[in-house]
Amino acid sequence: MRVFASLSVAILALASLSTSAQPPAPPQMQAPKAQLAAPQVPQLAPPQVVPPMGWNSWNFFAERVTDKDIRDAADHLVATGMKDAGYTYINIDDTWEGERDVTGVLHTNSKFPDMKALADYVHSKGLKIGIYSGPGNKTCGGYAASLGHEEQDAKMYAGWGIDYLKYDLCSFRVDVMDKQAPNDKAAQMRLMVAAYDKMGKALQTTGRPIVYSLCQYGWDAVWEWAPSVGGNLWRTTGDVQANWESIYNIASQQAGLEKYASPGHWNDPDMLEVGNGKLSLAENRTHFSLWAMLAAPLLAGNDLPNMKPEIRAILTNRDVIAIDQDRLGKQASRIYSEGEVDVWTRPLADGALAVAVVNAGSDRYSTHPFHLDLAKLGLHGPQTAKDLWTGKPVTLADNQPIELASHDVLLVRIASPR
Repeated sequence: MRVFASLSVAILALASLSTSAQPPAPPQMQAPKAQLAAPQVPQLAPPQVVPPMGWNSWNFFAERVTDKDIRDAADHLVATGMKDAGYTYINIDDTWEGERDVTGVLHTNSKFPDMKALADYVHSKGLKIGIYSGPGNKTCGGYAASLGHEEQDAKMYAGWGIDYLKYDLCSFRVDVMDKQAPNDKAAQMRLMVAAYDKMGKALQTTGRPIVYSLCQYGWDAVWEWAPSVGGNLWRTTGDVQANWESIYNIASQQAGLEKYASPGHWNDPDMLEVGNGKLSLAENRTHFSLWAMLAAPLLAGNDLPNMKPEIRAILTNRDVIAIDQDRLGKQASRIYSEGEVDVWTRPLADGALAVAVVNAGSDRYSTHPFHLDLAKLGLHGPQTAKDLWTGKPVTLADNQPIELASHDVLLVRIASPR
């Protein structure tokens, strides 16, 4: 989501049209973690144990999204084969909201005349539907949010048949955190945790399994407490943009967070930009590879009706999707970096090992070429693998030269690592 109006800068400097506007400091530089016991919430079974896959309206439509756009997206998710590849959720981002009536019920605006009928349509396609709100008075776009109406809104979502809620911090910072605890970072963080806890409990009370997506940009080491407030996924950074620098920086910030990912609970580096902006084919491929290695939610945000065949091929690569959806639920670790090349590994449920080698440099062969050190990966001797982008078998030998174009990736699956 992107912000339309400027907000207070007491905690974050907000400047661009984005849900967080300008991204907050990366996790290692964020505000000090409040010292508090994480609230205990009775846990329902997770709505799903693998990272959510689907499509979100914001990256392509932003505030222009309508009921028809969502119906069309559902149709195209089926027609393009993305549904068959595992994409399940059609998520409406901000700007669907209208006004509350005298009883506090939030009505949709004219772009969404009947949310229940829309949800029924999405469900009729064998898909699920998501929606957006936040814990403040207003959403990032200035529309009505859920402060003081958490139980009421959660019940309404369940009545509509909603399957997924993205809950965006935004105005809660100025509506509550700044007003109730000025200049007290620890108290502000307690207020934030309590707000997410309140909606988490409200969703659970409905009895409907609704995926709960916390969007608050990694503040207060969210990965440590999000599961206790019912969170299934939580944003770890500021908003991703459709350029290599943003994608690579956000992926890099996931290193060290792998111990917090598990089935039903996921670090979220933000939505996919595959097919957007001026990303090269290599950058699109590497972006998708990294998100799969990170066990990240795969939420596309591209122009579905006009998707190029090569973008469709990336988004529907079953071998790469299988890495993301692996039920062991282990997020990849960045094992080492050499020059401008990073090497990530991810253990898989069947004992296999996924390995990604990424050339982050601007030169075609940044290390002329890169030599893979298998010992650093805990491997000994030649390894038989499958290149997941070419589909061809490859053999990895120790100190083997690997030549990668700028911003490209070698992604392999070693069936029997030794």
